[in-house]
This record gives sequence, structure tokens and C-alpha cells, in this order.
Amino acid sequence: MSLSFDTNPLLLTLRLVRQRRRLFVGTSLLWALIHLLPVMTGLLTKGVFDSLSGAAPAGWDAWTFLALALALDVGRIGLFVVAIRTWASYWAEITLHVRHNVLRHLLAAAGSRRLPESPSESVTRFRDDVNDIGEYVENWVDFWGFALYGVVALAVMAFIDPLLTLLACVPLALTLVLTNRMRPLIRTARRASREATSRVTDFLGETFGSVQAVKASGREESVLARFQRLNEARRERALKDTVLTELFRSVTDNMVHVATGVVLLVGAGALRDGSFTVGDFALFVTYLPRLTGVMSFVGLMFVQHKRTGVAYERLGRLMVDAPVESLLEPRDYDLEREQAPFAPVPASAAPLVELSVEGLTYRHPGSDEGIEDVSFTVRRGEFVVVTGRVGAGKTTLLRVLLGLLPKTAGEVRWNGELVADPATFFVPPRSAYTAQVPRLFSDSLRENVLLGRPASDADVARALELAVLSADVAQLHHGLETEVGTRGVRLSGGQVQRAAAARMFLTGADLLVFDDLSSALDVETERRLWDGLFADRDVTCLVVSHRRAALERADKVIVMDGGRVVASGTLADVARHAPELAALFEPEEGGEVAAAV
Repeated sequence: MSLSFDTNPLLLTLRLVRQRRRLFVGTSLLWALIHLLPVMTGLLTKGVFDSLSGAAPAGWDAWTFLALALALDVGRIGLFVVAIRTWASYWAEITLHVRHNVLRHLLAAAGSRRLPESPSESVTRFRDDVNDIGEYVENWVDFWGFALYGVVALAVMAFIDPLLTLLACVPLALTLVLTNRMRPLIRTARRASREATSRVTDFLGETFGSVQAVKASGREESVLARFQRLNEARRERALKDTVLTELFRSVTDNMVHVATGVVLLVGAGALRDGSFTVGDFALFVTYLPRLTGVMSFVGLMFVQHKRTGVAYERLGRLMVDAPVESLLEPRDYDLEREQAPFAPVPASAAPLVELSVEGLTYRHPGSDEGIEDVSFTVRRGEFVVVTGRVGAGKTTLLRVLLGLLPKTAGEVRWNGELVADPATFFVPPRSAYTAQVPRLFSDSLRENVLLGRPASDADVARALELAVLSADVAQLHHGLETEVGTRGVRLSGGQVQRAAAARMFLTGADLLVFDDLSSALDVETERRLWDGLFADRDVTCLVVSHRRAALERADKVIVMDGGRVVASGTLADVARHAPELAALFEPEEGGEVAAAV
């Protein structure tokens, strides 16, 4: 994969380390010293053996060198403790920084936010790809110390015996060649393993979200068989990745023994004539393993460079319409001080007088489906119902209006003022929205209704009453503290819809937007919901529905067909002026519209 200037992982990481750059420099210096100190360990080891063989300088004995080595180790341990703390702080900050910027963009940036992949795959990017970037930064923290160690150690060895140093480095050079040869294989195997893991994660997410459907259809064995096949594929790819990685490590580790053998064979003659001391041999043997580690580190750093480029690219796709550089802009988190408790800032907005939609148009990518030239008006206190056959564009209309899908033409005005970015405008206290399939989380019913919003028990009780949910809550084993399970699996479809309605009522929004909210409710429950809502306060509702209880209450009915508005007015007007649509409003058992289901 070729990387452009804008996605070069080194250039992007240079931007990232501007986040607390002093901490980065300080951490790098600490680790450089830690990696460099083993040079002194080799010299002291040489001194110990030379003193024992009588080749040490006068006045220096083995105990002197041992005492210095012990002091060096104690000092290195102290440095290690400080360096670990500083690096842990820096790691936490840079990974938090990248994840914060991803979430900030997805949740608060202008325009609609649509994940390009499944939620499970997005979580994998959010977790693993950010960790890859953190590991690449760690490589650069370690690089300077390893490089200094390699240069100084080779210089010391060359000063003692240049030829023997050159011969001992041949196996180390072979390690570097092997690294370059195996790098593409390891990278390919690692990517395949990660993709297989993502498929398993996706399948688990879909399965947990469809437990009822699987049980109702009696397909448990098929689901388990599919899960087993995905796990087997994941196991094979993970095994290949592990085997290649361990083979690489085994070969590189054994190169140390090869280099040591070269030193023994070539240096035997020099040991006999005294030009190469036992201490010199001990120094070579002390330096060689770490030099091999340096070579391996350099090779693996190249691998991590490529992986980090892939990580930046994947995170860039997750950001959808933002440049990848927006991941890296420095921010002051002030993490080392006590953080103030979160205090939400209440939003303010001019009360709704009139919402007007003119020429709203959207096409689904790769198809001719969508909406075209939709216009209508919603005034304060009105109950407006959008109806039509399946596929008429009702849900698409709501999603484009609210900015959840990007419009290709048209405009939306709030009290006559143009709404430039509906995705960030249509939020409480202006508007609240409940989708056709409401989203509940694996938490208590109370937390699903509140969603972290501060509210008194009286406010919660009133919201439950408006949603016609109070009696259901009283029958639950733990009341409001009942765990609803994944996506509300422990509640009925009607209870899920009414819990979402209670959540909406707590926002106090001016405009309430319902997408077929009452589809799982019986006729009486639905009537009680609408009656209670309008008796409670002055509300304005935009509702997608084909239910008679909603249509009869409507101040205005908007009929859609093929993505266009084909009729608009009261229910009687629509039926009178559009006879060909009258069949839509023939009642059926259960109060539903005949042709809209």
C-alpha cells in the first residue's frame, strides 16, 4: 500500500507528538539513558573478568567492578521506575487524544454521521488501530536509546578488535535481511488475523441483537455452526500469525548464539596469544544479544510503520468526511490535575413557531430511491402525520429533515431562519426523535429513560405516565431498576417503544418526531398515549404512522408515494381530493390503514 504525503505515518505521528511534546522529549531521554547504560555494564563485566585473569589495571579488583555494576543496576532500576511512569502517562494521553478526537467528530461535527462499517468493526478500529498508533510512538521513544547503544557498543567492540567485530556482525546483518524478507508475510498474516477477528466480533454483535429472532425461528444450531466456522477461520489465521512471529523471534534469537560461536572460533587464537582477553570475550558476549535485539527492533519498527499507516487510513475512513489530520490537533486535557465533575450546559433555543420544508431531496447511494422535492409546513401545536405505502420514503424524509442523511437539495427553516446544519440543530430543546426501531442499551430501564440526563423522580414518573408505561414498570421484578438486556431484549416491542417515548418526553423538546412509534401498541394504548400527551402541555408532533388513532387526531396528513408528496391536508380533504388514495384510509381490524402495511 502506497501512502501519500497526507497519510504518511511518520509525518502524522510527528504531528501527534506535539501533544505534550515536553513529556515526549523527557520520556525519550529517560529511555535513551536506560538503553544506553548496558554499554557500561559490558565494560564493567570486562573489568571483572580481566581482574580475575590479571589483565585489569593496577588498583582495580573484581570487587570494585562488581560494586560499580551493582550501583549501575540500582540506578538503572530507579530510572526505569520513573521512565515507566512518564511513558504510561504519555501513552494514556496520546491514545485518549486520538480516541477523543474520533468521538468528538462523530458526535459533534457538522453534518450527518454515518459509520462506514458495522459497529463491531468500528469498535475494533477505535481500540486496535489507536493502539497501533500508540505502539508506533513507543517505537520512536525507544529508537534513540537503541540507536545510541548500537553505535557506542559497535565502536567499543571495533576499538578492541575490528575484524572480530565485523565477523560477529555478519549474523546480525542476516537478522536484518531476514526481517525484511519476513516483514510482508507477518504483515499479511496479521491483517488476515485481525479481519477474521472482526468477522467473529460482527457475528457476535448481530447474534446478541437477534436472540429473539433466532429462538423464534428455531435456528440455534445453524447459528452455532456458523459461529464455529468463523472461529475456525479465525483460529487458522491467528495460528499462522503466531507461527510466523515466533519463527522470526526464534531465528533472530539464535543468531546471538551463532555470533557468539563466531567470536569463540575466531577469537580462540587471539585468546592464546593474549591480544584478546577473557574480559574482551565477556564484553562481546554481553553486547551481542542486545545488538541482535537492536537489529530486530529496527526490523519490527519497519513493520509497525506499515501497520500504523494502515491504522491511520482506517481511522480516516471512520472519520468519514474529515481529514485524518483532525485526529492529531493538540488539545490541553490537564490530566494531571483533579478534574471538575461533568456539568452539562443547558442548550437554549427560540421556541418553535413554524417549521417549513422546501424542496427537500435525497437519493440513496447507488439507487434511484429516496425523496424528491418534498415541501410542507408544521406550525406550533399541530399534530402532523406522514403516511403512505411501504417504501414511499416516509422514514427517509424524517432522517433527511433531521440531518441524519445529507440532503442533496432543498432547505429547512425554523421560524423563518435557515437551518444550515440540521444534524446539530435538531436536538433538545428544539427537537427530540425516536426512530422506527428505538435503541435501548444493556442497562437498567431507569438509565435507558434518563440517558444520563438529570431529572427528579416526579419528572420520571410523569414521563412514564405519558408513555403509558407506569403499569408495566410496576409489574417488572425490579421496577425501574430492571436490566433490559441487549437492545431491550427483556421487554416487549411495545414496552421498548414506550420506554423510548418516555425518554423523549423528558427532554422537554418543542418538536417531537416519531417514526411509527406506535406500531407495536394496541389501539387503546395508542389512544391513551396521544390523549395524555396533548392534555399535558402544548406540544408539536411530526409523526410517521399508518394507524387510525394517529390519522384521526392529525391536523394535517401528508401522503407520500414514490418519494414525493402526492396529497396534503386533513384526513377528510386528502380522501376527498385524492380518490385514488381513499383505499389507504379504509380501517382494518386493529385500527391500521389497509394499504400502508
